[in-house]
Amino acid sequence: MGVTRLYLRLLGAHLRSLLEYEADFWIMMVGAALMQVVNVAFLSAIFAKVPTLHGWSFWAVVAMFAMVAIAEGVGSLFFEGMWHLGWQINQGELDYMLVRPYPVVLQVSSSQIGINGLSNIVTGGLMLGAALSHMDVEWSVGRVLLGVVVCGSAVVIKVSINLASNALSFWLSSPSPLFAMAVHQVGDLARFPLSVYPWALKAVLGFALPFAFVSFFPVSYLMGGGTSAWVGLLTPLVAVYCLSFAWLVFSRGLRRYESAGN
Repeated sequence: MGVTRLYLRLLGAHLRSLLEYEADFWIMMVGAALMQVVNVAFLSAIFAKVPTLHGWSFWAVVAMFAMVAIAEGVGSLFFEGMWHLGWQINQGELDYMLVRPYPVVLQVSSSQIGINGLSNIVTGGLMLGAALSHMDVEWSVGRVLLGVVVCGSAVVIKVSINLASNALSFWLSSPSPLFAMAVHQVGDLARFPLSVYPWALKAVLGFALPFAFVSFFPVSYLMGGGTSAWVGLLTPLVAVYCLSFAWLVFSRGLRRYESAGN
């Protein structure tokens, strides 16, 4: 509990500093919300021409877009510092974190805050709620609880992939997270049903970089339809695997860290 409280206090300090510039705050919030509005408008234009996308309805795809937005929002709001790891390594700023009595990975994660993540979480939540209200799903207490676990696990998967890809900065010399950004761009493919892609991309999104467990498989479970619905129940196991792998990559990278020499 002490670690969690300190983590939230660090994030709170960054949040208060951002709120000193109210205009910037609202510009970022509105900008992030407009991005989701544009996404929905884009989907509307597609489904105005086709009734379904490989058997998936408009609202099912909206739910997938929503899951990606929520996962990215949580990663940005609470773990934005991961994207600055390459710069911290390159400049030797990680030295200060090594001598503090607090886990380095948490110091890195809480070193920055992306306020646009709050807007993504809110708009993504609204999109997901609207999508689920238009789906013919028989809800029960057990299904709701499993749905919460599956959706929470999807967020863990996204954050873990962010951590693992940024932790490769320990082996790279660039202060910019170029590799992590490339992986992030691949994750944008998870906004659409996995069935629309060729088998090679299905393998990448389903196994190598399991972004499909951030959106496609959880939505398949929530809808309760299709042959892939049961795979959504594996999302918590995939989350444990991704988190363990990310921690392993970060730990090994941290052991080989030799400072910047200044």
